[in-house]
Amino acid sequence: MSGAAAEIVFDRVTKRYPGRAEPAVRELSLTVPAGEICCLVGPSGAGKTTVMKMVNRLIDVTEGDITIGGTSVRSLDPTELRRSIGYVIQQVGLFPHMSVADNTAVVPRLLGWPKERIAARVEELLDLVDLPPDDYRARFPSQLSGGERQRVGLARALAADPAVMVMDEPFGALDPITRARLQQELLRIHHELRKTIIFVTHDIDEAILLGDRIAILREGGVLAQYDAPEDLLARPADQFVARFVGADRGLKLLALRRLDELDLAPLDGSTAPTAAGSTTLRDALSLMLTSGTRSLVVIDPAGEARGVVTLDALTRLER
Repeated sequence: MSGAAAEIVFDRVTKRYPGRAEPAVRELSLTVPAGEICCLVGPSGAGKTTVMKMVNRLIDVTEGDITIGGTSVRSLDPTELRRSIGYVIQQVGLFPHMSVADNTAVVPRLLGWPKERIAARVEELLDLVDLPPDDYRARFPSQLSGGERQRVGLARALAADPAVMVMDEPFGALDPITRARLQQELLRIHHELRKTIIFVTHDIDEAILLGDRIAILREGGVLAQYDAPEDLLARPADQFVARFVGADRGLKLLALRRLDELDLAPLDGSTAPTAAGSTTLRDALSLMLTSGTRSLVVIDPAGEARGVVTLDALTRLER
């Protein structure tokens, strides 16, 4: 299961633990299309991490099945399955006595790759995660910042070119600035590689930013809603989902669209502040409010004015 992304299907998956009356996950059914990021969110006790760990059989399914590319995970050797799936966790889990290069190469080495192939792959991956090999190859984890360690963890998870990756709150322990940078890095890397990713987070804003689809779980591992972020925000299934995504879901919805996606009003000699077409509608609204204006001139990457967006247009969109 390496190379091209693979579809993941949960078919009435239930997980029961001995001595507990209620299941941790109850009859979960959903499909993650190949090449998409699925974010799992929900309150404590919703079974998010349990769902994720059943994919690589760190936890075994009690009832139902999970298939990756049409193959049941229950039919595969657990060790081989885990080596074929990229795994990124919050604590990173780098080996402290091993260099960045050796940490990155762990899975290819276990798979018996030739040394030359491993060395070339390490160079490629360190470049991909923006850790120049000449600067970072020989460093040890103790010589890295938290964000750099997480980049190495991401490179290690990608090392054997897995079709599927599972990520358990990988950015949760980082400061907000580093976290935001790594979120954007993940989106960049995903745009290049198109892996199928299951991403566990407790942060609905992170899920909205990263997820092609979001699964919201209730306590007890019951699926409340599974949708694209814009559908989740525009049409929450019930009060639980509406409360979970927040009272500001209209603003969150504006954050999913950019100015260059709108039909702009004609230029009228306006002296209003300018905003790049890549600006989100939420940030455009914020700029209008802080600058005391009711319109913005939208410019293209070359700095040329393309048209005007007004406060009235944004508020009509929000409804």
